[in-house]
Amino acid sequence: MLRKKTGGVAKGPREILGASGAVAAAASQTMDRRGFLRRSGLAIGGLAAVAAAGATVRPASAQTVAARGAELVKSVCTHCSVGCTVIAEVENGVWTGQEPGWDSPFNLGSHCAKGAAVREITHGERRLKYPMKLVNGKYERISWETAINEIGDQMLQIRETSGPDSVYWLGSAKHNNEQAYLFRKFAAYWGTNNVDHQARICHSTTVAGVANTWGYGAMTNSYNDIHNSRAIFIIGGNPAEAHPVSLLHVLKAKEENNAPLIVCDPRFTRTAAHADEYVRFRPGSDVALVWGILWHIFENGWEDKEFIRTRVWGMDQIRTEVAKWTPEEVERVTGAPGSQLERVARTLANNRPGTVIWCMGGTQHTNGNNNTRAYCILQLALGNMGTAGGGTNIFRGHDNVQGATDLGVLADTLPGYYGLAAGSWAHWARVWEEDLDWLKGRFATLKTKSGENKPMMNETGITVSRWIDGVLEARENLGQPDNTKAMVLWGHAPNSQTRLPEMKKAMEQLDLLVVVDPHPTVSAVLHDRQNGAYLLPACTQFETYGSVTASNRSIQWRERVTAPIFESKTDHEIIKLFADKFGFTDRMFRNIAINGDEPLIEDITREFNRGMWTIGYTGQSPERLRLHMANQHTFDRTTLRANGGPADGDYYGMPWPCWGTPEMNHPGTANLYDLSLPVSKGGLTFRARFGVERDGQNLLAEGVASAGSEIQDGYPEFTMAMLQELGWDADLTADERASIEMVAGAPDKVGGVNWKTDLSGGIQRVAIKHECAPFGNAKARAVVWTFPDPIPTHREPLYSSRRDLVADYPTYEDKTFWRVPTLYASIQAKDFSQDYPIILTSGRLVEYEGGGDETRSNPWLAELQQEMFIEINPRDANNLGVRDGSSVWVEGPEGGRVKVAAMVTERVGAGVAFMPFHFGGMFQGEDQRSKYPDGADPYVLGESTNTAQTYGYDSVTQMQETKATLCKIVAA
Repeated sequence: MLRKKTGGVAKGPREILGASGAVAAAASQTMDRRGFLRRSGLAIGGLAAVAAAGATVRPASAQTVAARGAELVKSVCTHCSVGCTVIAEVENGVWTGQEPGWDSPFNLGSHCAKGAAVREITHGERRLKYPMKLVNGKYERISWETAINEIGDQMLQIRETSGPDSVYWLGSAKHNNEQAYLFRKFAAYWGTNNVDHQARICHSTTVAGVANTWGYGAMTNSYNDIHNSRAIFIIGGNPAEAHPVSLLHVLKAKEENNAPLIVCDPRFTRTAAHADEYVRFRPGSDVALVWGILWHIFENGWEDKEFIRTRVWGMDQIRTEVAKWTPEEVERVTGAPGSQLERVARTLANNRPGTVIWCMGGTQHTNGNNNTRAYCILQLALGNMGTAGGGTNIFRGHDNVQGATDLGVLADTLPGYYGLAAGSWAHWARVWEEDLDWLKGRFATLKTKSGENKPMMNETGITVSRWIDGVLEARENLGQPDNTKAMVLWGHAPNSQTRLPEMKKAMEQLDLLVVVDPHPTVSAVLHDRQNGAYLLPACTQFETYGSVTASNRSIQWRERVTAPIFESKTDHEIIKLFADKFGFTDRMFRNIAINGDEPLIEDITREFNRGMWTIGYTGQSPERLRLHMANQHTFDRTTLRANGGPADGDYYGMPWPCWGTPEMNHPGTANLYDLSLPVSKGGLTFRARFGVERDGQNLLAEGVASAGSEIQDGYPEFTMAMLQELGWDADLTADERASIEMVAGAPDKVGGVNWKTDLSGGIQRVAIKHECAPFGNAKARAVVWTFPDPIPTHREPLYSSRRDLVADYPTYEDKTFWRVPTLYASIQAKDFSQDYPIILTSGRLVEYEGGGDETRSNPWLAELQQEMFIEINPRDANNLGVRDGSSVWVEGPEGGRVKVAAMVTERVGAGVAFMPFHFGGMFQGEDQRSKYPDGADPYVLGESTNTAQTYGYDSVTQMQETKATLCKIVAA
């Protein structure tokens, strides 16, 4: 357990104003819990006020509560993506109390520590209160008008001299869906694909790996569906701390089904404490571990042969690879004994259906896409896909990281994962009713070394993980016209990224740095700039409204709890103000009403409903979403299906795909790829997105289809030509046919219009009328021939402590992709293990979220964990002469170092150390508190683990490596 700190709190006293006058900051001296709360200003309300006054506590009577006349507002927690309902009690526009949503099928009246403390967000004293500008090293208050004008003028100048790609628009998983969609649309109108968000550094390897296995890159089932699991396999995830409410669903299956819980993790986490089988393995060896389990499954014939025959392509090639991973070799690479993995394999085989759960422990690796595909292949081999209690349940971190990804805040796609090809831009130009040639004119053209002109409109941007290199890399080495000159960090915590010493240099080299956030974040203090930095106060999600997508793909509707406080503005209003400055407001909002300066959220929802056919974000209108929120009590707690009531038959939140238009009343898809239900009732096949044949072999399903399908075999994705061939085009209405002809543009091209680009939804509607999946019926592919490793392959981390394995399992050759040069072999060639002998990994704490700026500024949470620390095994601590609680220096092989407290514990094995990644405001031993704007410094500061973390990026997505680097530890 984490130690409950009663002393040694954050250093650097700061006077703050409470309701009763000036009191000393929480950081001023040692204190207990009551003292912390009283002195951090919390003595003004609730139980703290009673305690401070010396009075007694009496239960409120019904009469007292009724007399208060509080308005109850239903919202959604703004921390992890479980999607817990928050019931806010609002009096005269002030949020005075809260309860968890008892009717919510997700949290069922529960909150974790973070969820229970969200009320503080809306009136926290540590908020960024008004726009600020850095002048001679100090932040000064300015007006919104001044801020937009000055920032806009500088951006337009950069655009003129260096091109639109030299301004980087970094968005956020903290946007609601409407804001995320608007942000991506805004970047398109500015003329760049240099736009990304946190998903790049948490689950981009999941999206790539899963989408390229069976069609969609998202959680296949739901937290609630875990109730049906007969076995639970968690690898690289710690839901007990990262997503605490989700663990309630896991424990329900464990207790009611006697489902064995298997946890594979280098660290004995709080989740592992619940496990029936805990497997400790070496960081960065996930593929070897999974192949070790599959070796036993194949050796004993425990695989689901019929499932593989009918619904999987390429498993024979996987079998050949797995045969190399004998128990002896697996133990050599992973450290996990063969006898234990045989027991795990037998448990999974004997307890089906089982679910596989993972999080960032599996994704944040140079080998991340290989890891996620290996997890998927394990489920395919066991036949655990497309069934209740099975699937791959990918727990996502931020409250709307799923939605922001779906809505396209990414460097490689438009909303709905349409990509950046010419046809994708043509589709969205039709949705926006925009002149495609005008859009093309907004983008730059790159003159390549070979002399060709490459339109940047169709080129993937620089990822958030590599924006540093967009600034620091030599211009001639970049795949864009010029370096990044201006950086907009919108709802992003920079300390959640690796290589912070280099980030500091990049921030200082920029012409312009803009931070848009409810809090100043580490972006305000990491650099030593004197000028050219702006802080713009954004609202929290409780001060706006709109839809948000939980990890299970259910979409919920938040209502506004309070009006924006201080001088903060909503994200969509700030986007509109920039559009005003840049002169394209009329074009961008031609179908979206604007009230004052605030675009109408419902109009934004309806606009993306008109375009997001690919993943079924088309059937969830604002009215249907609000209906679900108002009738949460009617939905079954396990199936998520409404049992009677106004939403009868719907799945809660209409998890995508929710096919067709809202008028079709598709219920949503609770469990992806489930053949037991008709498509019209939420059933689904594997997606036919990889063609129909490969190497002479059939890629379509063999003799199986979803219930009631009129095609009882595999089939490709639906096009107008396919409808015509089947004779089903007669089912189209006249309006649908006219819309299809409009999209085609010419009579001879009508047959090429497909289910993704038909703006009427007619092709989807007709396919579903015949109980067919619009996206076809194919096999999942176990081999991804378009990836660097078609078959998931173990490769040693760049900074490996096992030099004996580097020769056998080397990394990739250096290459350039996503516009930047990327190093692999040139780093791994050098042996750092002698000077840096300890493997360094990182992860989450239950008290804090993300970069921690918001939660460390919340006194209810800050009191719980007041000091940054590193977990060290007792053997290593004894060899290093380090005592529990003493200060140590942790240094990475690239020179970054941090000074933190040592926690001596057997939670980590010998040779492994762990640090949480939520801290900031200290940098290589130096306190940065004085650099924050007055009154906006978090209560708790600490070193960031990412100051010591090193270079390393996934071979497909540029996901950063945070789980397997090296360090050395010395007593401070």
